[in-house]
Amino acid sequence: MTLKTTSIIALLFVCSYSFGQRDLSATEAVFISLENNYQILISEKQLDIIQKNNNWSEAGLFPTVDLVIAQNNVVQDNTNNPFTFTPGIILSQSFNPSLSLNWNIFSGFRVKMSKQRLEQLEKQSANNVTAVIENTIQDVLKAYYTVQLQKDRKVLFSDIMEISRKRFKYYKLKEKYSSSTSLESLQFRNQYLTDSTNYLIQDISYKNSMRNLILLMNDTTYNDFILTDEIDLALGDVNFNDAKVEMFANNQNLKNQYISLKLQNTQTGLQRSFLYPTLSFQAGANPGWSKIRNLKDSNLEIETQSLSYYGNLNLRYTLFNNWKNKRAVEVSMIQEEIAELSLENMKKSLSNTLQNLIELYSVRVQLASISQENVIYAEKAYKLAEDRYNLGTINSINLASFQTTYQNTMIQHYENLFNRMDTYLEIYKMSGKIGLAYPMQK
Repeated sequence: MTLKTTSIIALLFVCSYSFGQRDLSATEAVFISLENNYQILISEKQLDIIQKNNNWSEAGLFPTVDLVIAQNNVVQDNTNNPFTFTPGIILSQSFNPSLSLNWNIFSGFRVKMSKQRLEQLEKQSANNVTAVIENTIQDVLKAYYTVQLQKDRKVLFSDIMEISRKRFKYYKLKEKYSSSTSLESLQFRNQYLTDSTNYLIQDISYKNSMRNLILLMNDTTYNDFILTDEIDLALGDVNFNDAKVEMFANNQNLKNQYISLKLQNTQTGLQRSFLYPTLSFQAGANPGWSKIRNLKDSNLEIETQSLSYYGNLNLRYTLFNNWKNKRAVEVSMIQEEIAELSLENMKKSLSNTLQNLIELYSVRVQLASISQENVIYAEKAYKLAEDRYNLGTINSINLASFQTTYQNTMIQHYENLFNRMDTYLEIYKMSGKIGLAYPMQK
């Protein structure tokens, strides 16, 4: 495929001097996206919230202490009240701060269950971050190789268009000097216009795919990149049993399902805690200062001062509430069984999907190998057709047919390479290895 290789080299040579471009490997694209992706940044902030909440204080282990300060002012008009000991207009002022402590000494192991639940929520949130990272990696890699697919197709259409242009110009000159028929000239003009249309449409597809990659990377430093990793990757075979073991150990969906089951177990323990009695302790101090005076008689003014403090133990046990707490425990246990069934269903579903993907990957590997060989023969046939056309043994219609076959064969080969890589990425993600291959760089 000398024609294709030469055109790619020429294209890269021109692009290397374009404004706002730089070389970009698939690994670099992934790391740039991991640093800038908004969804990852949001999920990390959500994890920060969960981590801050994961403490014994949030679970209710420690007592609460409240300080309340009240300043009251009351004016009472007793000028028309003959049955009072304080005639006149009386102003009553008071200042009453209070300090109180409230501590749940025992609440049926509710504090322990709440702390355990917070730890499980933190693990679940961390797994959600990892899941977002894995999705981002897969999306970026697919977008990266989509650009390569569109670029290869663009180069192919450019090569075909250039050949059609030269052939059209050549036969236009021959027609001018009456050495060729107008039918051939029209045929090649039509072919050139068709190839030009295909190239322009493909150029739009290429630019759109590049914009999509840049959007996923969220990098505004450059408006275009020269991708250095070709789509024809050296991918190895995949063994179902090995991939299944890795999937059960590393798949984020399964990990989250395991955590959901543990959360439901904790919820059952939390509901069971309401069956136990609770013991709480309250303590506090309430000093107070008051002043009463007659607004019309300065001689009547009284000041008082008081202090009270307390310490109380409260034991509470619910004897009967229509078996509400018992039903809550039973419902939670049923939900545990549902979570276990969901876990088993997910394991079987993922195993089935994995097996289908591995079989599909095997088929697509074979298709890529076949199309690779088919490209060789299609290119040879096209070159032979050109030689025979130059010798006059075939007409322009036959040549156009060979050109179309070569073009379609190349396009199909690019599609096979992309589909093979796409299936491999899906297997790689299901086995949980894609996140391990691209760790976050802090």
